Amino acid sequence: MSDLNDFLEPGQFVRHPERDDWGLGQVQSNINGKITVNFQEQGKVVIDGAQVPLIPVFDV
Repeated sequence: MSDLNDFLEPGQFVRHPERDDWGLGQVQSNINGKITVNFQEQGKVVIDGAQVPLIPVFDV
């Protein structure tokens, strides 16, 4: 499976599709399909971009 989040860059805002309770997240890095996101309620999480299609948020 290809990385569903290739387009994400540091500074962009996202939400996790299955974890609304984590709140809004800001992408810290996207390296080789491993995306580090700092979520409001969960803190920093490393996500496998090939497994989890993060939802971009443009109206922050």
